[in-house]
Amino acid sequence: MWRTLLGVVVGVLVMWLVVAGIEFASHLIYPPPAGLDPMQTADLEKILAASPSAALAMVVLAWVLGAFAGGWVAARIAKHPRVAAVLVALGVMAGVAGMIAMMPNHPLWMSVLGILLPIPAALVAARLAKQRNTRPPTTA
Repeated sequence: MWRTLLGVVVGVLVMWLVVAGIEFASHLIYPPPAGLDPMQTADLEKILAASPSAALAMVVLAWVLGAFAGGWVAARIAKHPRVAAVLVALGVMAGVAGMIAMMPNHPLWMSVLGILLPIPAALVAARLAKQRNTRPPTTA
């Protein structure tokens, strides 16, 4: 149980770093309009409305890759890899749901993909992590 909990905690940290890193890169590639503060909810809605589809797709990619990377790390550490990976994905989905609730003007495709893709991404990551764990040792 403790290894699974540790896996989830480390997986969530990795997930957060991946999501933040990709979203930071997205802001560098597609900077928000001048004079708008992304830390203010009212300005965030204006930034969302002005963002090109590619910038929004990068945000969805951040969510999915965050669930994948965090799920993979959680699964590598945890005694129950699938459970740990899914818990990380649920963290992503909670963040997506929170953003949708805070700013309901997200495009529908973005909301749907942000809710549907994290768990499959984390399960694929858990399977890959498990395969790596079960390889027979090589002898030299």
